[in-house]
Amino acid sequence: MRTGLTIGEFARLTRLSIRTLRRYHQAGLLEPAAIDPSSSYRYYTSAQIPAAQVIYQLRELGMPLREVGQVLAAPDPDARAALIAAHLHRLESQLDRTKAAVSTLRRLLQPDPAPLSVALRSVPAVTVAGITGTCDRSSLAAWYFAAMDELDAALAGRADVGPPGGLYDNEVFTGKRGTMTVYRQVSQPPATGRVGAVELPAAELAVTVHRGPHSELDVTYGRLGAYITDNALAIAGPVREVYLAGPADTADEESWLTEIGWPIFRVTPG
Repeated sequence: MRTGLTIGEFARLTRLSIRTLRRYHQAGLLEPAAIDPSSSYRYYTSAQIPAAQVIYQLRELGMPLREVGQVLAAPDPDARAALIAAHLHRLESQLDRTKAAVSTLRRLLQPDPAPLSVALRSVPAVTVAGITGTCDRSSLAAWYFAAMDELDAALAGRADVGPPGGLYDNEVFTGKRGTMTVYRQVSQPPATGRVGAVELPAAELAVTVHRGPHSELDVTYGRLGAYITDNALAIAGPVREVYLAGPADTADEESWLTEIGWPIFRVTPG
């Protein structure tokens, strides 16, 4: 005797495949309303259609089955909303990384790029207002923005503040954890909170300017590295970046200007 909708009928009503419904059952996400003990046929009710569609939409968003189960088991709408919001945040971060990778690939695949303009520059030691810290590579961006906000707050109202910059140890890019400094050039750096006087050492730099989104900086770094190698130079210390124009100046990413300075020394044959 029938006790509801067969799995085939339920599949047509929900536009889900029978295989998908079986997988939801095996994962404990959508139990049939009844299972015939003699035939093992699964039966569903029309009241289960919304739940099936919710599961499908969450899976379309790439939510793992375990987290789908947590959403369905959440005790109230606020808890469910928090779980979904956390997943959407991860999706947005993944989308940003995907866009950055696509943008970089497009630049890399462009034929015959214009020659890179590089200047060799001697810079004296200079004292700046800065914040130095060590952080994991995965949290680099969050650390940078928090430190820069603190730095800007400490220098608010000053008229002699230079453009923002950063000093990055090689481990920031090659390892899981590294030391970095964000700074602004200013006379008489204040000492407040994490902000204090930081001395940037004198250096010989190979300098170029990257125009465009920060997500494409790797391309310019690669071209600058090729220039250094081709001209019998070697890298000798933390890289320097100066943000001549960035998000605080314009929303047009193609107008952003980042000066890259790599400390160098000349390689002597033998």
